[in-house]
Order: sequence, then C-alpha cells, then structure tokens
Amino acid sequence: MMIPVGMGEIKVSESPNIISAVGLGSCIALTLYDKFTKIGGLAHVVLPSIKEANDSSNPIRFADVAIGVMITDMRRLGANIQFMNAKIFGGANMFPEIIFSHSPMDVGKRNIEAVQKELKKHNISIVASEVGDHIGRTVIFNIRDGSVVVKTARFESRRY
Repeated sequence: MMIPVGMGEIKVSESPNIISAVGLGSCIALTLYDKFTKIGGLAHVVLPSIKEANDSSNPIRFADVAIGVMITDMRRLGANIQFMNAKIFGGANMFPEIIFSHSPMDVGKRNIEAVQKELKKHNISIVASEVGDHIGRTVIFNIRDGSVVVKTARFESRRY
C-alpha cells in the first residue's frame, strides 16, 4: 500500500508498505528505519524549531518535535531505537537568486542543520542523504527493504 505524507505530517508503518512525500523544496523528508523489525517512518519536516514559531498549532511540522514523535510512534509498533538509521532528503534553496546560502532566510539549510542536530541527540546515524541544491524532490520509501528512491525534474531517479 502507498501511504502519502503531506507537509507537517508523520506516517509510520510496517513492511511491505511504501511511504511517499511529494514536492519537497526547503522541507526535509526524514526516513527512520529498523531493519530487524522492518518498521519505518517518514516525517515531512517544514521548519527547524518550534521555539521560533509564531504558530505552533501543528507541532510535528518542526524538526525538533517531529523526530521524537516519530521515534515514539515507531517504538509503539515494535521498533528499537538502537537499530534505527536515518536518511534525509530535501532542504533545497528554491530561490537562490534572492536568498543567499548564508542568509537566515535559507530555510532549507536551517532545516538540514536542525534535523542533523536532533538525530545526533537520539544517537541515530544518517546512512544516506541528498540535501541542499536548488531542486525539488519526491521521495518514495520502501519499508520492505529500507530503500528510498528520489525523483527530480533535473536528474534520473536515484536509489539510496
């Protein structure tokens, strides 16, 4: 079954399901996977930190909240945090002509850094990533084997 994940959402599931996030720009698609239980999750992270938010009505759209919630949801299904690994995709600067890479307006870069920082807190290794650049991405996460296919308009699909 194909399970779509919208902006600011988290979905967790078991094999043989597939979870996807379409149209990532500055957002991050973060996958967590426990290869022993074949339980996985995908978070569509929109912003780096709830502490900077004017509107916190959907807290799981923030990196610093989403990761902990996804770990908890996966553990409820039987996953073990010791066996989880992460893959991250997205974090593009979609407007490089007006937003410079060292600008606080570069939300993509800030999202990448926030996700990396939060994963480090939980001692979860990043085993693959395709982040930054100026391209939109679609991510398809196969829980059967933990693989991720990334599609863009610019390149052929790549598998991680």
